[in-house]
Amino acid sequence: MMNYPPIDELVAKVGNVYVLCNLITKRAKQIATVRRAELAGSDKKEISIACEEIYQGKVVPSDF
Repeated sequence: MMNYPPIDELVAKVGNVYVLCNLITKRAKQIATVRRAELAGSDKKEISIACEEIYQGKVVPSDF
């Protein structure tokens, strides 16, 4: 279960849960293909990184 960032705060940032789900999925796929070598030694998953980027405002729905 993911504790950080809080799901309700992520939903508030993007508008609704469906947009959030699509945004996380698309960004996680991008991270998996582009940063594969960087993630090899990391314990973070692509989805966790995507959620953190959305929470920090680095990724917004208009990017996709």
